[in-house]
Amino acid sequence: MDTNSFISVRDVTKKYRSRIALDRVSIEVRRGEVFGLIGPNGAGKSTFISMLATINKPDSGDILVDGESIVKTPGRIRERIGYVPQEIALYPMLSAYDNLDLWAGVYGLKGQQKKQRIRAVLDYLRLGDRSRDRVATFSGGMKRRLNIAASLLHKPEILIMDEPTAGVDILSRTTISEMIRSLKNRGCTIIIASHYIDELESLCDRVAILNKGVLLHTGTLKGILSKTGTESLEALMLNLEEM
Repeated sequence: MDTNSFISVRDVTKKYRSRIALDRVSIEVRRGEVFGLIGPNGAGKSTFISMLATINKPDSGDILVDGESIVKTPGRIRERIGYVPQEIALYPMLSAYDNLDLWAGVYGLKGQQKKQRIRAVLDYLRLGDRSRDRVATFSGGMKRRLNIAASLLHKPEILIMDEPTAGVDILSRTTISEMIRSLKNRGCTIIIASHYIDELESLCDRVAILNKGVLLHTGTLKGILSKTGTESLEALMLNLEEM
């Protein structure tokens, strides 16, 4: 076990009927690092993310956050987490501000504090000038940024992101990458599942590579490439796709 571990995933298994989505996966995530999850479709990334976010429970094994069990005390862990799902969780007929106002209420924010946090996250994701516009008028990248803004309202210690830049424009992708670096500098622990290899290479301190529910490698990208004798992460992923 990593003595610097903040999030400790211990022998986690998850099945959906006869299909094994995760098979005895163990991963250690350190406080304040950006940790990436990589793997082909069906590798188990989204299942892993959903359990970290306390949405699903493992069939066996446990996940500890700062020594506290997600299985036993999901409510307390949830207060410390910001979760960005792959699906956009917004009301298109409401404004950006009103969407965040709803989420702020879920997080228990009230009064002036709530207004300040809504304004802060809108500005942080470069949406301040569109705060009163209906989400239905937003581009895909703007919706994605607003989705992320909602997850930051309560200043989470841990940010969990499932494909945060899927289908977004260059400006949104750059804004999200800058946000991730900024949050890391503030001490936030960030876990990202993504298909964008260049994005993970530039952002992540370490990565875990999953395939068909099995953990294949964990470590720095340089270390994994050296261990596997592969020239690039892209080549390694292509090899997995062919397995």
